[in-house]
Amino acid sequence: MSGALLREEIGTGDAAPRPAAALRRHVPLMLLFLTLALAPLVARFGGESYVLSLLLRVMIFGIAAMSLDLILGYGALISFGHAAFLGLGAYGVGILMSHGFDGAFLQLAAALTASALFALVTGAISLRTKGVYFIMITLAFGQMLYFLATSLAAYGGDDGMTLPRKSLVFGTRILEQPFVFYYLVLACLLGTYLLCCAIVASRFGRVLRGTRENPVRMQAIGFGPFAYQLTAYVIAGTLCGLSGFLLANQTEFVSPAFMTWQRSGELIVMVILGGMGTLHGAIVGAAAFVLLEEGLSRITELWKMIFGPMLVLVVLFARGGILGFFRRGGRG
Repeated sequence: MSGALLREEIGTGDAAPRPAAALRRHVPLMLLFLTLALAPLVARFGGESYVLSLLLRVMIFGIAAMSLDLILGYGALISFGHAAFLGLGAYGVGILMSHGFDGAFLQLAAALTASALFALVTGAISLRTKGVYFIMITLAFGQMLYFLATSLAAYGGDDGMTLPRKSLVFGTRILEQPFVFYYLVLACLLGTYLLCCAIVASRFGRVLRGTRENPVRMQAIGFGPFAYQLTAYVIAGTLCGLSGFLLANQTEFVSPAFMTWQRSGELIVMVILGGMGTLHGAIVGAAAFVLLEEGLSRITELWKMIFGPMLVLVVLFARGGILGFFRRGGRG
C-alpha cells in the first residue's frame, strides 16, 4: 500500500459495517451492561452486600483492564507497571483524606492529575525503548513507586491505611449508600468504554493501530509514533487512576499492594483472558478473573495452581480469549 493510500485510509477510516452485523456484534455488550444494571435488583433477594461487592470489583478492575487494553491491544505496549496508576489513584484519595480533604471532586482531580503526570514522565522515558526493554523499564518504574509507598510511614507504610469513610459529595455521604456507589461505578465503566471506543475509532486510534503494525512505515508517511504512543500511554494511565479512586472508595482502604508487579500481571491476564484489542473483552476478562478467583479460592488457598493451567488452555485453544472462542463458535 502506498503512502498516499495509507494516509487516505487513516484519514477516512474503514467502511461502516452493515447495520445487522453491527447489531450482532454489540448484542453481547448490551447484555453485559444490562446484566450489571439489573444485578442489584436481583441481589435484593439474597446476599445483596456480597453480590454488590463482587460486581464492584469486576467493574473497577474492568476499567483498569480496559485502560491497559488501550495501549496493549491497540498499541502493542506491554506495560508491567500499569498497576502503579491504580495505586496512585487510590493514594490520591487516602493522602488527601488523611489531611482532612474529604471532597470527592478534589480527590478525583488529584488522583487523575497524579496518574497523568506520572504517565507523562515515565512514558516519555519508557517509550524510547522497545520490546523487552520497555517491559522491564515499566516494571522498574512501577516497583519504584511501590517501594516509595511502603516507605511512607505517615500513610501506613507497608500496612496501608484504613479510610474513615468514603469520599464526600458536596459535603454529603451519599456514596455510603450501596446502590448510589454501585451505579456511579457502572456509569464510570460505561463512560470509560465509550471514551475508549471513540479514541480507537478516531484518526488518532487508526494511527495508533498503524504504529502497532508497522511503526517504520507510519513514520515514513509523516506520523511520528512516539507522540501518539505517549498520548495513549497518558490516557491509559489517567483512566487507570480513575479505577484506583473507585477502588479506594469501595474497599475504604489503601495499600502499596495495589501497585505491585503481580497486580500489573493480573491486569495483563484479564486483557488476554477476555480478548486483547476489543475493549469489552477487558471487562469480560476482569469478570472471569474475579469470579474464578472468588470461586477457586473457596476450594483451596492454592487456587492459582488451578487457574494457571486454565489460562494456558485459553491461550492455546481459545485464540482471541473468551470473546474469540465464542465468536468462532457462533460462526459454527
